[in-house]
Amino acid sequence: MQAKWRVNRRWKSSLLQLIRVLPLYLILIAWAASTFFTFSWLLSSSLKTNQELFEGLWSLPKHLNLDNYRKAWGVVHMKDYFFNSVKVVSVSLVLILLVSSPAAYVLARIPFKGSYFLLLVFIAGMAIPMQVQMVPVFFLLKGLHLVNTHAGLVLIYVAGSLSFTVFLLTSFFRTLPSELEDAAAIDGASEFGIFWRVMLPLASPGIITVGIFNFVGLWNEYIWALILLQKGKGLTLPVGLYALRTSMQYSADWAALFAGVIIVVLPSFLVFIFFSRRIISGLTVGALKG
Repeated sequence: MQAKWRVNRRWKSSLLQLIRVLPLYLILIAWAASTFFTFSWLLSSSLKTNQELFEGLWSLPKHLNLDNYRKAWGVVHMKDYFFNSVKVVSVSLVLILLVSSPAAYVLARIPFKGSYFLLLVFIAGMAIPMQVQMVPVFFLLKGLHLVNTHAGLVLIYVAGSLSFTVFLLTSFFRTLPSELEDAAAIDGASEFGIFWRVMLPLASPGIITVGIFNFVGLWNEYIWALILLQKGKGLTLPVGLYALRTSMQYSADWAALFAGVIIVVLPSFLVFIFFSRRIISGLTVGALKG
């Protein structure tokens, strides 16, 4: 009788837990389905001819028309814009991680007077609206002759990403076991040696996580690129997509425009597909032990 009561109690507890989480799972499933549907529709539309696109908006392409990608790649310097984005985002990511990793390690593992206040300064940086920064930053870069240069855009990307990156990496470095630090110090390792040889490899899941988030944000960034890169072939891909839209709008070549959209969103889509487990594991460790 008592065993039966325990089984019923466990069954009711499981049922209540399922009822609690079911709405969340339904929302996540609906969100994933809508995202997959939107991407699939964009991909299908990019492989149609314009005639097929207007005849059947929701139908599948009869033939794979890759000519749209050739047009999108060659028109309005989209190829140049793509490699500009690769260069700017790659340099920005390297600088962000080079600066934020040791800063977060010091704030998390080496106590000193004012360290907590300094961390609050980094956190406060995330609260400053971008609209407030636009005018002073533009004139600052103009005075430094960095407007319409990739170097100026890289500086903005690095400065704008440090607050989030340092905050997240600080939480992650705090989760690492101190015993390994003590063992390395007994073996005669310096502070930099402990950071570089011991703690940094252990923090690789967190570093990969913030790297992915920064990559996606910088790859799709539009406002700063629009303000600072004013003309020529030096535009990044999101701004170049707007130029492609203007060009294709007058020629009514909407299929090529869809191909341009796929070129822009595909790198971010692939990053999330191949690194989703690393993102989840990095965030989960920081959340459970932070």
